[in-house]
Amino acid sequence: MTTTLSKADLRAAALARRDALSDEQRAAAAQAMAKRALPFEIAPGAVVSGYSPIRNEIDPTPLMRHLAGLGAKLALPVVLARGKSLAFRAWSPDDRLMLGALGIPEPSPAAAEVIPDIMLVPLAAFDRQGHRIGYGAGHYDFTLAHLRKAKVITAIGTAFAVQEIKAVPALPHDVALDYVLTEKKVFDFRS
Repeated sequence: MTTTLSKADLRAAALARRDALSDEQRAAAAQAMAKRALPFEIAPGAVVSGYSPIRNEIDPTPLMRHLAGLGAKLALPVVLARGKSLAFRAWSPDDRLMLGALGIPEPSPAAAEVIPDIMLVPLAAFDRQGHRIGYGAGHYDFTLAHLRKAKVITAIGTAFAVQEIKAVPALPHDVALDYVLTEKKVFDFRS
């Protein structure tokens, strides 16, 4: 008899592995991910949204600084309301951030709203089919589904290698990623 673990169980196990990493391992992984950069050329002026790392997430800031050096415009997500699409505001690594509604650092409401071409997506766990487990609120699935009605957006999960799992029990509303970047490897899920 096989037992299937729930998303909550899989999330908890992957987060425990992520939380067990030392600060030195986290910093080295963020630098390794930035050094490898993206597995494709980005157009000058392309808008790349990252995120403010919380809960021991891999820090996308070194990668974002690298992409800005290649001509990308940067943005960070803003949570406006549960069940609504994330908004994205222009951001530069030297900009001061303010705490948003969920206690996550985000750009000032005065920053210009933009729609990303490339979204760096935090996650709790991922599999080799491009499925991810987030934190359960569905912000990124909803946002990708909503924004992709208007334009092509490349979704790139960012994670530590220890967050890979055998299989995510994906549901119809779950939006698959195009890539996942870890400190060790680039996974390309485009068919």
